[in-house]
This record gives sequence, C-alpha cells and structure tokens, in this order.
Amino acid sequence: MSNITTQSQRMLEKCQIDDSVKVGKGAVIERFVCLRGKTVVGDNTVIKSFCYIQDSTVGSNCVVQSSTLDNCTVGDNCTVGPCAHIKSASIIGNNCRIGNYVEIKNSVLKNNVKVAHLAYIGDASVGNRVNVGCGVVFANYDGVNKHRTVVGDDCFIGCNVNIIAPRVIGGGCFLAAGSTVDCDVNDNCFFIQRRDSIVKPNKLRK
Repeated sequence: MSNITTQSQRMLEKCQIDDSVKVGKGAVIERFVCLRGKTVVGDNTVIKSFCYIQDSTVGSNCVVQSSTLDNCTVGDNCTVGPCAHIKSASIIGNNCRIGNYVEIKNSVLKNNVKVAHLAYIGDASVGNRVNVGCGVVFANYDGVNKHRTVVGDDCFIGCNVNIIAPRVIGGGCFLAAGSTVDCDVNDNCFFIQRRDSIVKPNKLRK
C-alpha cells in the first residue's frame, strides 16, 4: 500500500474489492466500482465508476465504463460500455468494441468485433472483424429451447437485423438493415428481406 497515493486511497475507499481479486500494474479503479470473486484486471486497464465485475477476466489496455461483467472474459485493447452487460461464460476477443446497452450472453466474439450499441447477442459464435449494427437481435429462444447462431469472419450485420436461430451465416456476408434472417446464408452473400412499402394518401382518418 505504500506506493498508493492519497488520492488513490480515497478512491479505493469508495470501492468494494474482494481479497481474491487481482489487479495488474498501472490499472486504474475509479470510485463506486465493485470487483468480486475471481476477477482479474489486466495491466493499464481502466475500470470506470459504477462497474460491477464478478468472476471475470478483463485484459490489458481496456476501458470498462458503467457496465456489468459476470463470469466472462474480455481480451486486450477492448472498450466496454457504458451500460453493457456481458455474462454466462461469454468470451470477447482482442480489439473489440462492446458499446452502449449491448447484452452478450453465452457467446464467443473473436477479434476486432464491433457491437457499438443497442444489440443482443445470445448463444452465438461471431467471427473476426464482424460489425454488428444498432438494434440487432440474435433471436435464440423459441419459447422452449435455446439455439445457437454462427457468424463467419468479415460480416456486416446492418441495423435492426433479426437472426432467428439456429442459423449459420457464412464469411464475408452483408445482411441488409431491417432484414429478418430465417435461413442459412452462404459465404460472400448479400441478404436482403423487403416487402413493398404501401402509402395510402389521405386515408389516416378513415
């Protein structure tokens, strides 16, 4: 404790850190953080205020902001949050972006995956360099059973896409915004699902 500054001591006084937690060199733990169980925080990682992390590993050079991590692994050079939730043995690779209001459950995301905001990834394996757009939902539950989805490398998943599991999306695919994916998609395909728009002038009151 002799190397901790007075300011750091004051910040830690407002945290809850179990004795079993391991924190790397140069890591910063801000106020109002809870680190529980077998949590490991890597070197030079910043855990910002209002994070709850339990039985999870966060790699080096990461920034986690106002998020909940429970029984998961986050690789190096990642950003998480604000208000993200990663749980159920999920594994996040290196150089990933898990953004605002993203929930990840029982899934594996490989390296350089971007899930910027407002998405749910459940029971999925997502390849390298995949972009997951705003409002994307991996629809994994049919009311009785949970099903998995596999997404290959270098895919682009547009905004508001629903992927109805079980599905396999090949590598290099582009899923157009607003589509509901109800079949498997082969490598390097463009998937788009649309119905004709209908506009009825002056019919609103009727």
